[in-house]
This record gives sequence, C-alpha cells and structure tokens, in this order.
Amino acid sequence: MTALTAKVTEPPPPPPPDARAAKRRGIELTLLAGAVLISVLGHLYVGLAADGRSPRTSAAPAAPYAAGLGGAALIAHLAVRLRAPYADPLLLPIAVLLNGLGLVLIQRLDLATPGAPGAGDQLRWSALGVVLFVLVLVLLRDHRTLQRYAYLSVTAALTLMLLPVFFPAVNGAHIWIRFAGLSFQPGEFAKILLALFFAAYLAANRTALALTGRRLFWKLRLLPGRVLGPILAIWLLSVGVLVLERDLGTSLLFFGLFVIMLFTATGRIGWIAIGLLLAALGAYAVGTLEPHVHSRVQDWMNPFASIERGDGPGQLAQSLFAFAAGGLLGAGLGHGQSFLIGFAAKSDFVLATAGEELGLVGLTAILLLYGLLVSRGFRAGLALRDPFGRLLATGLASIVALQVFVIAGGVTGLIPLTGMAMPFLAQGGSSVVTNWIIVALLVRLSDSARRPRPAQEAAE
Repeated sequence: MTALTAKVTEPPPPPPPDARAAKRRGIELTLLAGAVLISVLGHLYVGLAADGRSPRTSAAPAAPYAAGLGGAALIAHLAVRLRAPYADPLLLPIAVLLNGLGLVLIQRLDLATPGAPGAGDQLRWSALGVVLFVLVLVLLRDHRTLQRYAYLSVTAALTLMLLPVFFPAVNGAHIWIRFAGLSFQPGEFAKILLALFFAAYLAANRTALALTGRRLFWKLRLLPGRVLGPILAIWLLSVGVLVLERDLGTSLLFFGLFVIMLFTATGRIGWIAIGLLLAALGAYAVGTLEPHVHSRVQDWMNPFASIERGDGPGQLAQSLFAFAAGGLLGAGLGHGQSFLIGFAAKSDFVLATAGEELGLVGLTAILLLYGLLVSRGFRAGLALRDPFGRLLATGLASIVALQVFVIAGGVTGLIPLTGMAMPFLAQGGSSVVTNWIIVALLVRLSDSARRPRPAQEAAE
C-alpha cells in the first residue's frame, strides 16, 4: 500500500527536451561561409577562363565581389541571430548561394557582351535586397500583425499592377515602369501582397470554406457567394489587369497561387482539378486570341521553324542547343556559347548558361537548392499553430516553386515561354529584391514555428 501510494504521488518525469529548441546559428554561419566560398571560386574561375590572367589583373576582379557578397551575408546572419534566433538555418545560406551563383553567371555573360554590363547593378540590387531582409526582421516581430493589413495589401497590389498600363510596352508587355533612368516591375512586389491577402482572408473564413456550401460531385462543394465572392473577385481583377498588360507569366503565377492556397485552406482536392481545367481553357483562349502569346506558342510547338526558314535559330532553339552542348558535366564556366541567345540571356534564359557550362549535374544541384528552399518553407507552414501563418508560409513557398517551374519549363521547351525571372539567378533588380523579402518572411515564420512554446508565450 505504501509503495502504491508512493507510486501514485510521485511527480511525473520532466518532459523530453524539445528538439526544435536548438537555435543552430553556428550551422547557419558555417553554411554561409561555404556559400560565399563557392560563389567566389566561381567568380575567380570565370575571370581566369575569360583572359587566363591572375585574379588581381583579371577582367573580373574578385575582391569587390567577395567583399560585397561576404559582407551582405554576414549582416544578414547577424540580423537572424539577433532577431530570429530559432529560424531555419538553411533558408539564408540557400538564398546567399543562389544569389552568388546568379552574380557569377551574369558576370560570365558580361565578359562575352562587354557593351551591356549587368553584374554591378545586380550586386547593388542584391545589397538593397539584404537591407530590406534586415528591415523585415527588425520591424516585424510577430508575423500575425500582417493579418490586420489584408485589405490594405490587396489595394496596394492592384494599384501596383495597374500602374504599368500607363507606360510604354517593353518587349510586347506592359510590366515595367521607367522613370528618370530607373526601371522596376511592380508585379514582383504585388505577388507578396496578394499572398498576404489570400492568407488573411482564407484564415478568417476557413470554417465556412471547409464546411459550408452545396455538394456538386465527389468531394467538391460549391462555396457560398458571400464567402468565395470577394476573394474570387480580387483574383479575377488581378488576372484581368495582367492579361491587359500581356504579362501571362505572372497571370499564371497568381492563378496557381490562388488555387494552391484555396486547396490548403479547404482541404478539398477538387479545387486542384478545377484549377487545372480552368488554366488549360484560359491558356488555350489566350494563346489563340492574343498575337504576342500566340507567337510564343508557335515557337514552343516548333522551336526550329526559324532555322527551316533560313532565318537562323531563335532564342528557344539556342537555349535547347545550350542544354544539349552542356551534357553531363558541362563545358566549364566561361567556355560556353549561351550568350548567342541574345538580349534575354541574362534574364529569361540564364538557366541555359547554367545548363551549358555546369552540365546536367550542376543544373540538377541548382534545382535541388530551389526544391530545398521551397520544402523548408512548407515545413515552417506545417509547424506553425496559427492558420494565417500556415497559409502565408505555404503561399510564399508556392510563389518560388511556381516561378521555378514556369521558367525552367519554358527554357527547356516543356511549356511556352512566359518571360519571368528565375529567383535570385536571373538579372533583375525587382526580382532579386522581392525574393529577399520572401526569404525574410520565411525566416520570420520559421522562427515562430521552431521557437519553444514557453519562450513564445513569454514573448507574446
């Protein structure tokens, strides 16, 4: 009896330590050092391949590049260490490595096209992106405060998307704003604002979205108009503006983002089927009726038509030639001919340079980096306890995944070209700045997800 009483009154053993409590900032710093080292070695190799001279006298001096990339990485790491100590240790190193490799590829193309340098501007835009990365971590202490600004964010997003309509078209699309010698793409920033709005609205109406509505067939329910109407109207208006601007790549991105986040909020797989059907119908209609898009579809269906006519290879044909020439291990940095693609070699087709000079092995490694970045974003969403955070992390990771799929599919001939920029890798100030903001938000979300529960409750 005494033994039984002692057994009953004995205090329970302490709970096992939470594995998520490890901060792992040392691992992050080590990975950052490796990312910077890989990028600097690539930069040195490009300079040596270009003129065979030593790094000090090369046409591509490595000291400014190494100092800029290393300094930016260190500043970003200190911001994470101080403001998001429990964040995922892989997010920042992956972003730095992709950004560094992008600078290497752009520098390599600069040496082949000396009349149109771009690496210097890209390095400055990357520095601005890191500054905004730090500002997001410093100013945003709790991601849930963003939920209050849902309608303000969607208003700003629609305004940003509408502005380029009043400016001249560039390469057949109204997606640029050019003023006082500067240019940027407002749609790049609008995608973050729309993801924020979708996450806030769907989180606030998740019960109605999941449980109400009339059953149509299988597991698909027709949602009531008062619930689905506002978000559907915002999405249709966004896509309508983008179609007016002939920016079909961003239209496809927003459509995919809408369907993915709606599926995540409702758990109804039927929305994926409906989304694919509507995407196919919309793509067929626009590809048939819009001349600019129709020409891209024709190039996709027969990329060698211009060669058969005697006009020489077009951009897509040159891209396919570059991938074929790369083989398994590639021609080596600085030894390819992908600059023959033309004006879009540093932006739309920068992946062709990676495929030709790094080969299938290098290209696979780059795609795996993107896959790892997206998976860590999804993992943060799964670990978060609030619906808004889960949806926001899913939406931000989906933006990166959709961009990579659309761009890689276009330059390899899997789908028609859309004219978007590869995250971090391609030349484009708006794109690199936006992607650094996305990484900052994912770092903040992963910090909330990995933070031990008592410490999180004390911080609240």
